[in-house]
Amino acid sequence: MDPLERAVGRDLAATPAVAKDDPRPRTGRLIDDDTHEAKSPDIGDLASRLRFYLPDGHIWLDTQRVALIHLSTLNALRYELIDALGLREARGFLTRMGYASGSRDAAVARKLYPQGTAREAFLFGLRLRTLQGVAVVDPVRLDLDIPTGRFLAEFVWRESFEVDGHLPVYGLSHSPVCWMQVGYLCGYASSFTGRTILFREVECRSSGSRICKVIGKPVEEWHGAEDDIEPLQPEAFANRFADRAKASPSAAVVPGLVGASSGFVAACHLLKKVAKTDATVLFLGETGVGKEVFARTLHDISRRAGKPFVAINCAAIPENLVEAELFGVDRGAYTGATESRPGRFERANGGTLFLDEIGTLSLTAQTKLLRAIQQREVERVGSTSARPVDIRLVAATNVELKEAVKAGTFREDLFYRLNIFPIVIPPLRDRRADIPLLIDHFLRGFCRRHGKDIKGFTERAVSVLYEYDYPGNIRELENIIERAVIMAEGGDQPIDLCDLFAGETTPADPMLRIGRSGNLERKDEGVDHDSPVFSAFLDQLLAGKISLEDMEEGLMREAVNRSRGNLSRAARLLGVTRPKLAYKLKNPKGPPL
Repeated sequence: MDPLERAVGRDLAATPAVAKDDPRPRTGRLIDDDTHEAKSPDIGDLASRLRFYLPDGHIWLDTQRVALIHLSTLNALRYELIDALGLREARGFLTRMGYASGSRDAAVARKLYPQGTAREAFLFGLRLRTLQGVAVVDPVRLDLDIPTGRFLAEFVWRESFEVDGHLPVYGLSHSPVCWMQVGYLCGYASSFTGRTILFREVECRSSGSRICKVIGKPVEEWHGAEDDIEPLQPEAFANRFADRAKASPSAAVVPGLVGASSGFVAACHLLKKVAKTDATVLFLGETGVGKEVFARTLHDISRRAGKPFVAINCAAIPENLVEAELFGVDRGAYTGATESRPGRFERANGGTLFLDEIGTLSLTAQTKLLRAIQQREVERVGSTSARPVDIRLVAATNVELKEAVKAGTFREDLFYRLNIFPIVIPPLRDRRADIPLLIDHFLRGFCRRHGKDIKGFTERAVSVLYEYDYPGNIRELENIIERAVIMAEGGDQPIDLCDLFAGETTPADPMLRIGRSGNLERKDEGVDHDSPVFSAFLDQLLAGKISLEDMEEGLMREAVNRSRGNLSRAARLLGVTRPKLAYKLKNPKGPPL
């Protein structure tokens, strides 16, 4: 271990003892339910995961890159946000910032303390806040049972850098100000349990209390918590937890945007900006990321909300019917056309027309579509007159349209007509902070739809759902949860790992299965360790003819070449995240994949 690492680990592991008559909260102590004796997780176990890679100036906490930042800089950011946005907006920004951090730390906690109970692992992970220099969180009460969905927590902390930075500038406050810490606990608990957990700060030193105290429980168990929910809503149309709680038992999944990751928040902000206009919007992203949900939300928050929203999947229209579907048909236009029929453009008049998978249209169909967009009028098949239409055009594609233009499969003039306001929706594997919210959202919706009463998931099911890469994105997660709800017995039985996949049907079936390690994975055959080719490769590797560094670099380059430069696809081939692959390509001497 590097001397600097040893020094950091030694300093962090040295936690002072607390006298029995000390009136302060017992920091970092866990109470054993059976013996009632205090026990402390070894923070040295966490500190040992902190590594410094000095050649590149990188700091890693487990597999996550982190950075040291001066507290004065963080406080300056807080002041700038408050002065520029106001208390309400600044609180929301910092709360969501803390949520994302807590969600990532929950994954670290599960990974580093697998041998303990869920309660022990939960409390052990909170020591990360101590390691990060934020606060020593003392558990007063924790009633945690992941399979039954039960959660009730009460935590306190004596020191708060947020309070210490807020008081000198703004003085005593009428409301609590530990916004980042509350957001952190919401994200940490939600990701750890697979349920949407909301924390409320009931005491704060900024308001004159001796300590800061929070209470956390599932969001639907709170009453009158609109002010506490609001900071977790990047916009009013996202994370409508109150609407979900009011939904009738017979209602299906409550539609709407759900998420808390930085990529999700950025997309929501862009959506709000463009909603005030009639500009054409192009949603970009992989299949299943929720492009149509974003498009419907855009319509619902625009001034065209009271008019029709018409969606059409361009990939599902036969080539010979594209013109009829888009522009309509006059009676007698062809054999079988016994009556006139409006097309999608006319049906969407006054409202929004959503063209999904627009990259699949043929060049002929693109030409006809371009004319309709330019002229704002359509001509039915068999008609001799044009009809004006007033629509807001929204399109979506999982195709790289710029590459398609270069390849000659997509018209350049149509691309520029559509690319007025592009919004990129990241894949779910890059939005892991959204996963616990989506899991809870889908579970409740499908329980209502299928008449089931399922409280939650087993601990290993939650862990697998959070770690899985979701090649099919949100649509795949939704299907997994619905299948699990159908498979599960219900009642007192939580959803377990075996409920998350439907079993093998055919050899080519790309369903999920439990792998040898007990994790959820695609149903691939994997490596044949007994094959001559694999044995020869191992011989070369062990003989020193191929170094591990050369092998890793060769694998990365080959994956990128096979993916034609698409880093997301290359990362999926290698089983890593896109940011990790991009970083490794730029820094080949950095930590291994």
